[in-house]
Amino acid sequence: AAGEADPELSRYSAHSVGVPGTVAGLLEAHTRYGSLPLYRLLSPAVTLAREGFPVTPALARGLRIMEESGRFNAAARSIFFDAEGRALEAGAILRQPDLADSLDRIRELGKAGFYKGRTAERIIATLQAGEGGMTLEDLMQYEPVWRKPVSGQFRGYEVLSMPPPSSGGVHLVQMLQMLEPFPLADWGHNSARTVHLLTEVMKRAYADRSEYLGDPDFVDVPQQALLSTSYRDLLISQLRLDGPTPSAAIRPGDLPPPESPQTTHFSIIDGQGNAVSNTYTLNFTFGSGIMAEGTGILLNNEMDDFSAKPGVPNAFGLLGGEANAVAPRKRMLSSMSPTIILKDGQVRIVTGSPGGSRIINTVLQVALNVMEFGLNAAEAVNAPRFHHQWWPDVLSMERGFPTDTRRLLLEMGHAIETDRTIGTAQTILRDDDGRLSGAADPRAIDGAALAF
Repeated sequence: AAGEADPELSRYSAHSVGVPGTVAGLLEAHTRYGSLPLYRLLSPAVTLAREGFPVTPALARGLRIMEESGRFNAAARSIFFDAEGRALEAGAILRQPDLADSLDRIRELGKAGFYKGRTAERIIATLQAGEGGMTLEDLMQYEPVWRKPVSGQFRGYEVLSMPPPSSGGVHLVQMLQMLEPFPLADWGHNSARTVHLLTEVMKRAYADRSEYLGDPDFVDVPQQALLSTSYRDLLISQLRLDGPTPSAAIRPGDLPPPESPQTTHFSIIDGQGNAVSNTYTLNFTFGSGIMAEGTGILLNNEMDDFSAKPGVPNAFGLLGGEANAVAPRKRMLSSMSPTIILKDGQVRIVTGSPGGSRIINTVLQVALNVMEFGLNAAEAVNAPRFHHQWWPDVLSMERGFPTDTRRLLLEMGHAIETDRTIGTAQTILRDDDGRLSGAADPRAIDGAALAF
């Protein structure tokens, strides 16, 4: 209305739902790389949905938040609330028969079991009842896209991460390249000097994110220029080591001519050394809160990851511009950063994290904790983290930093706020002898590291 962005529409209405891609993406990956039949892979999920499982404390907390907010539609309330209309408590059995039927259709029919037929018709009926514009044709025409990972070098490691339309890989590699000339290990892990430099680097990467990153099928993402040596050297020359550069003084860079809080992440290495780093999401916890009637399927609110209007922040406070403007068939910008790091051609680190705009900086710090500071998997994941995304001009720090570090940063002029949780990384390390160690972030109560 009146030319202003309406966050209620982009987050909690039928207009907030982008065409779901997770099912098609996983099925495409299975077609190319799968070693087990789809029926066998989906059967445990069908059983869990039909027979139920105990609600965990973390899930119960999330359901209470949704009860208080009133964001669930009637179909979701019928699944996640009890007969009195109260959110299911920890220990209650959550049964999802409609979801079991939907998964069963995928198990039997593959992609057609979701993007056509009964499931598709019910998704569209739910959205159109809310005056959403998605059609059956939109669902049927959805196709995953294979893209080449972003790659870069850091101290002899090869870093492979997610390309656009995620901003994660580009800016992870960009920041590592800016940091490589500096003796971080000599300065000390999470010392004031180290935290300050990383903050200066984060600001510049996120400023570039706001201007240049989007769906490469629609805009020319200057990835080569952003990761060029000349641009890296230009950014390094602008870094201040004696105090913070105000965000208002930082603008997206003038590039040399050309030659993306809740998400799910898992990291896996199998007995043959194959590695998977996978991040996927509905955007918010429970997405839009809209469940497609009769399917058990919660629908995303990924449309909020587009830039509805230049200079207007999204739910994570991120600014965007024309490169990430809404357009038909376009994929929205994300911060997802599933990452695999090699050394001497062998997988050494598999990591990634939920966390919205904080994902990139979470993965950066976990990777540095291993590559630069020599921490083991548990130490690398458990260490306190910090985050700066250029705008707002605030350095968020978890509890656990030395008092002297915070004091020195304040004396340098940083505006600091204390944050309870920055990301929830899931990480596997492989040593020189091929031994594996894994760590699930204790910030994610329901996370786990398992070996079979």
